[in-house]
Amino acid sequence: MVRTHTLHAPLLLLLCSVAASHQSLALNVRSYPSSTTDSKTPVALSLARNVNATGSRNVLKLDQARAQAFRARARGPNQIPSNAAAFNDEATGRVVTYTVNVAVGNPPTSYNLLIDTGSSNTWVGAASLDLFHPSCQPTKDIVAVSYGSGSFIGLEKLCEVTLAEGLTIPEQSVGVAAISKGFNGVDGILGIGPVDLTQGTLVLESEKEVPTVTDYAQKLGLLTEYIVGISFEPLNQDNETNGELTFGGVNHSKYNGTLNYAPLTKVSPASKYVGIDQKITYGEGQPVMPSGSGILDTGTTLILLATDAFDKYKNYTGAQLDNDTGLLRITPEQYANLKSLQFTIGGVSYELTQNAQIWPRTLNAAMGGDPEGIYLIVNDLGQISGSGLDFIDGMGFLERFYMVYDVGNSRAGLATTPFTYATTN
Repeated sequence: MVRTHTLHAPLLLLLCSVAASHQSLALNVRSYPSSTTDSKTPVALSLARNVNATGSRNVLKLDQARAQAFRARARGPNQIPSNAAAFNDEATGRVVTYTVNVAVGNPPTSYNLLIDTGSSNTWVGAASLDLFHPSCQPTKDIVAVSYGSGSFIGLEKLCEVTLAEGLTIPEQSVGVAAISKGFNGVDGILGIGPVDLTQGTLVLESEKEVPTVTDYAQKLGLLTEYIVGISFEPLNQDNETNGELTFGGVNHSKYNGTLNYAPLTKVSPASKYVGIDQKITYGEGQPVMPSGSGILDTGTTLILLATDAFDKYKNYTGAQLDNDTGLLRITPEQYANLKSLQFTIGGVSYELTQNAQIWPRTLNAAMGGDPEGIYLIVNDLGQISGSGLDFIDGMGFLERFYMVYDVGNSRAGLATTPFTYATTN
C-alpha cells in the first residue's frame, strides 16, 4: 500500500513544524462564520473543456487505476495500491478534462481546478507553491490525499472562496499543496463528492471530516437547495466552455423533459461515493448487467463495466480489443449494426445511442489510435460483478445526460438533454 504521507516523510516533518508554529492561531475547520452573501439564488459556474492534443495512450489504465483507488479508499484513506499509484498523470495524461476557475483569498487568486464528484477535498497549489497565502488563516493540520493516478500533500487553510459572483464562502477549508503529482496543467481539485470521503485526509486529526464547498455553503445558508447540478456536452471543438456546475439548484434550460431521481445506493463500496444501482441491456433487451451498484463519476473518462458484463457487451458488438489504445474497436459495418445500451436507474431507462458509445473520432490520434478507426467507450472495470463496485458511469455517459447530486436527500438525478441523441462523435 502507498500512503501519501509516508511517501514524503521529510516533507511531512517540515509541514508538522509549520503547522505547529501556527497552532496558537489555528481555527477549527468546522467553525461557521456569518455569511457575507445575501442572495440564495442558484449560482452557475461555467466549465471549460480542455483537450490535450498530445493525449495519452493510458486512457483505460488511468480509469482502471482510479477504480482501484475507489475500492481502496473505501477501506480507509490513502490506501492506494502501488500499481494504481504508478500512473501519476491524472491531468496531463487525460485527453479531455473539465475545469472551473475558482477565486481563493482576499484579494483573490484565481485557480483552475478539476471538477471531481469522486473526491471531496478542495485544494490548490499544484501549479505553484503558496503555503503562506497571506489572506488565508492557518489551521493546525496537514492534508494528504491519493487519487490512484495522482496525489498531494500540504497544509489545510481557511480561505475566502468565491465560486462565482453571488456565492462567496468565508473561511472555507482548503488544502494548499506543498507537493503534488499528476496534476500538471491544472491548479488542483474542486471536490464535490460526499463529505465522508474527507475523513482520514487530515493527517493529525484523522477522524475529522473537512466540510466540502457544498456542505459549508449549505451550513452558512447560502444555498436555496442542498444540491449540485452538472451539465456537460459532447465534444464539438477544442478548449471550449461548454459545461456548467450549478450550486443550490438546477438549470432547467440544460435538460429536456423530466428530471428523475434515484436513491443513492446502500451497497459498499459504491455507497461511499455518488453511487447508484442500475441494470444495463443491449439492443432489444439483451442482458449486459442484470443488476449492479456503481458510481457516477466526472473524473472517469470511459464507461467501465464489471468484467463479466463487459464480456457480454464485447460479444454483442463483435468488437475486438485494440492493442494500441486498450479500447474496443469495431469496423464501419459493425458500427452500422451497433445497438443502443439501455441504463435503467430508479426504474427509468436512459438510452446511450450508437453514436454515444464511440470515442470522438477527432480525438483518435490524441489517445494513440488510428485517425480513421472506430473505438468504443465501454470497457473493462477489471473485476467481476458482485464486488459492490460493478460499474463507473464516467464522462462518456455524463456528457449525454444532465446530472444532479442531491446531497440533502441522498439521491442522484438524471435527465435527457439536447445532446442525448447528438451524432457529434
